[in-house]
Amino acid sequence: MSLRILHVLDHSTPLHSGYTFRTLSILREQHRLGWETVHLTSPKQGPTAELKDEVDGLTFYRTPSLAGVGLVSQMCLTARRLSEVVRLKQPQVIHVHSPVLNALPSLWVARRQRLPLVYEMRASWEDAAVDHGTTQEGSLRYRVSRALETFALRQADQITTICDGLRNDITQRGIARERVTVIPNAVDPGLFSLGREVDPDLRRSLGLDGAIVMGFIGSFYGYEGLNLLVDATQRLLPRYPHLRVLLVGGGPQEDTLKVQVAAAGLQDHVIFTGRVAHAEVQRYYELIDVLAYPRLPTRLTELVTPLKPLEAMAQGRMLVASDVGGHCELIRHGETGFLFRAGDSGALAQAIDDVLIQRELWPKIRAQARRFIERERTWAASVSRYRAVYQQAMSAHGHSQMVST
Repeated sequence: MSLRILHVLDHSTPLHSGYTFRTLSILREQHRLGWETVHLTSPKQGPTAELKDEVDGLTFYRTPSLAGVGLVSQMCLTARRLSEVVRLKQPQVIHVHSPVLNALPSLWVARRQRLPLVYEMRASWEDAAVDHGTTQEGSLRYRVSRALETFALRQADQITTICDGLRNDITQRGIARERVTVIPNAVDPGLFSLGREVDPDLRRSLGLDGAIVMGFIGSFYGYEGLNLLVDATQRLLPRYPHLRVLLVGGGPQEDTLKVQVAAAGLQDHVIFTGRVAHAEVQRYYELIDVLAYPRLPTRLTELVTPLKPLEAMAQGRMLVASDVGGHCELIRHGETGFLFRAGDSGALAQAIDDVLIQRELWPKIRAQARRFIERERTWAASVSRYRAVYQQAMSAHGHSQMVST
């Protein structure tokens, strides 16, 4: 009998985010392993016409989203909808993905239904709130949020997370290390290729002919430090007058960045493309000579590994990244990319300059980055780790079924 896993998610496709891309990758790989997956999204998905829909070949059960309701009411809505889906689909394990607003109602349902529960903490709720500007570190709200997160971690049968930084944070809360499994972010190397030709029409349409192109592809959050990239561009222009910066994506900091660019007189050098369909992103990667990831030093960036640098390495792209903990877990300085002192636009400018004057090293570094992905960071390798996690969670509830491919 195939293993049936009920995934409880904050949101899913058709919304686009690093969260949804990780989710889709996990689900696709679990299907390759022969497992059956069921999917429920929280009220954070937003209003939907139907309580069940098909996206990307997957069926998603939706939780009603009501305007103006508080967090407790949202969790009650999730618990009610989750109970309905459990009765309908009869899963053998509930796999709930952060935030803790998903974990608490899932724990309640799992205990009532006597089902094993795995909690995947992709980021701690309290730190994500700080980095999105809704909570101050050390405030009462922060302390309550952290206490709820710790409670959920202690109650789960098994815990997974995305990197060593978060595993260390979890164990510092008094959670036994053997209960925490890292399922690292990864990529499917088959979706990315080395040495593809640049689309000349796209390059021309963006005014990049003859330019040295720096770039960032992703969401424009404050912690990404894109303001430092604008500052670094101003520092580099006297040496590289044909430098252009390609910013692909959008987000909360977009308007602020545009104001900064205009104030610096860089409108002819910084190009905002807006959001690009995921299927088209590869074409924009190919335009960029050096990708920049100037994340600022915060608790979130020190603990959490991002997905985008892995995509860059899978394509053998040259990259510079700040030396926050999340980057240091992924990037080997001078081997697969280059690190610089976080929060320092001068250090970023120097790192870019160092990369540009060492073009003879690019083929070697590109090849080493690709080999790192193929050897250590594929979704097949990451998702295979769930087998032992599910087995241990089920065994704790007296389930004897072996989890196999």
